[in-house]
Amino acid sequence: MPRIVGISFFNRPPLTVAEELLGCFLCRRIGRKVVRLEITEVEAYDGPYDKASHAHRGKTARNAPMFGEAGRWYIYFTYGMHWMLNIVTGPRGYPAAVLIRGTKEVSGPGRLTKFLKIDRRFNTKKAHPKTGLWMEQERRVSKKLVLRTPRVGVAYAGPFWSQKPHRFVVRSGAS
Repeated sequence: MPRIVGISFFNRPPLTVAEELLGCFLCRRIGRKVVRLEITEVEAYDGPYDKASHAHRGKTARNAPMFGEAGRWYIYFTYGMHWMLNIVTGPRGYPAAVLIRGTKEVSGPGRLTKFLKIDRRFNTKKAHPKTGLWMEQERRVSKKLVLRTPRVGVAYAGPFWSQKPHRFVVRSGAS
């Protein structure tokens, strides 16, 4: 039986949350229909020293949600065409989040938000059925089935930060 993932789940370090989000379902109410997609790929962004994080240079209007309450969405526009879906983690004031990169059904963070019709309307809102966008957990993916790799597209952060294994992926063929 699935259960709604609550604030206490997200109010932990981003690497822990990232790994445990694998196998959870990203749920989106569109009209009267609820779409449930199983999360298979995420990336963690851990605090103000993480040079790949939007929070690295301090708080701005764009990244302010990262400094807020765990369990809220941080959604931003990139490359002039894609919305990126992140969930805020950790304690208020410590800027950390997990980017949802893909599901069993949809690969790529831009394709995912397009498929689920996610845009800035959800920015700063709680991950909860009342907002129309939330997560549910039925089971945990075994650590043996999780592959850790460097994050995608963060070479600008330099070799130290771009090579950190902060991307978590369910291995191909695993379920």
